[in-house]
Amino acid sequence: MIPFSPPRIDEKTVKEVTEALLSGWITTGPKTQLFENKLAEYIGVKHVVCLNSATAGLNLILNWLDIKEGDEVIIPAYTYCATANVVVQTGAKPIMVDVNASDFNININAIEKAISPKTKAIIAVDIAGYPADYDEIKKLISKKDIINQFNPNNDNQKGIGRIALISDAAHSIGATYKNKKTGNQADMSSFSFHAVKNLTTAEGGAVAFNMNDSFDEEKLKQYFKTLSLHGQSKDALAKTKAGGWKYDVVKAGFKCNMTDIHAAIGLIELERYEDTLKRRSEIFKLYDELFCNKKWAKVPLYNSESKKTSYHLYMLRINNCTESERDQIIDHITKKQIAVNVHYLPLPMLSFYKNMGYSMEDYPNSFKNYTCEISLPVYYDLSNEQVKEVANAVENAVESIL
Repeated sequence: MIPFSPPRIDEKTVKEVTEALLSGWITTGPKTQLFENKLAEYIGVKHVVCLNSATAGLNLILNWLDIKEGDEVIIPAYTYCATANVVVQTGAKPIMVDVNASDFNININAIEKAISPKTKAIIAVDIAGYPADYDEIKKLISKKDIINQFNPNNDNQKGIGRIALISDAAHSIGATYKNKKTGNQADMSSFSFHAVKNLTTAEGGAVAFNMNDSFDEEKLKQYFKTLSLHGQSKDALAKTKAGGWKYDVVKAGFKCNMTDIHAAIGLIELERYEDTLKRRSEIFKLYDELFCNKKWAKVPLYNSESKKTSYHLYMLRINNCTESERDQIIDHITKKQIAVNVHYLPLPMLSFYKNMGYSMEDYPNSFKNYTCEISLPVYYDLSNEQVKEVANAVENAVESIL
């Protein structure tokens, strides 16, 4: 069996986690702090807050912005449900727009048409690890007429001075946009370290800050850490110090902090992450070589003059393929004991959002990309022979069905 995306776990990982387990401190503590510092250094920002998921990161960002009922947040229709769910949970309305036909990323023209006086934020998604068009989005939301219709809810929105730009960077740790790693483009970026991600902590995520000079990012980081611990003024480690038991609650916060056990995995993952990216890039290139001469294959766009992917998902598309035929192709591949996937069911196809009134007919590029997409296995220990086995199974399946 060739799995889809198993984690890279070895003796180094086990040793680091065991050290955390035997240290006498297993929740948020010194390893989490060290992981935050090393992540900030790797990304190239001053401050990062580690959490238990990228979803939690998006939740905290929208809470800090005071996004609420009556507000609108623009998101791509082609993304995982978490991008939309966090907006719904604030009481605001997700305004879904279509994506580019070429690269699955949010379409700039569609964003411009969707902006209204109710728009408070845009969440761009780096799908598959390929960065969105950040400079074009910032250029758009910095237009005088768009700034003039912007109605901030709180001082944080006023400080940004325009529609907030948020990056759902769940897929893109280590990707670059104009020679800077993702995390340096949007006002805030939320990364995922879920079990299937390139860099995993089993479950986990982080928010990276890239605010303008009117914000004190050190205070902002502390606020997010407080918000992730019920709004409590002290974390558990601080409360264990002599006389440190007394605390306050400054806001009705959440419970979404990262533990030292999870951070221990992350420290090893980050230490060797460039090696991980190198191997994943080799797998991508081998898939390209095996598919490039197949008329039915549309290999993914993952590198360009200004963008370099994190090689998270190899999203192959099958030309002239219906949704039903794609599903049959997947069944054929699966019978060869090879796990593949589809990223994603567009949001308007999901029952919850369909029942809210969203229609797939309004997002033709999203639907077309979805109907013919198959994500292929990519992980560090996948051998070249296994890559060839996957490609052969895909070729046989396509030629059997189409």
